[in-house]
Amino acid sequence: MTSSSLTSPTQRRIVWGLRILLALAFGAAGIAKLSGAPQMVQVFEAIGFGQWFRYVTGVVEVGGAVLLLVPATGFLGGLLLTATMAGAVATHLVLIGGSPAPAVVLALLSVFVTWRLRPVPRQAARAA
Repeated sequence: MTSSSLTSPTQRRIVWGLRILLALAFGAAGIAKLSGAPQMVQVFEAIGFGQWFRYVTGVVEVGGAVLLLVPATGFLGGLLLTATMAGAVATHLVLIGGSPAPAVVLALLSVFVTWRLRPVPRQAARAA
């Protein structure tokens, strides 16, 4: 049982809307990385870990987007994307500069969705 089963229909619709929005954003970003979009190649060149890291990040983002849309794996997808955005924020702050604002927004939305999809113990579910 997840915490989303303890919420109103309106709250569930909001969480689903955010899941879809995040899946679209991360899916698009992941596809851009995997397809070798020039801007993505430049960003990962600046990071300095090599282009293999661009491919790994692209796979993680696309995979996280898919996981986010599957009800049974939404929490895992949110967790994966939250960790990815934490890494993106750190990368902006420490390695490449530029504004981390987009990564912060995506991280906060991912954290919110992950929190709403977190598994709850059966005892807590019965008490509600």
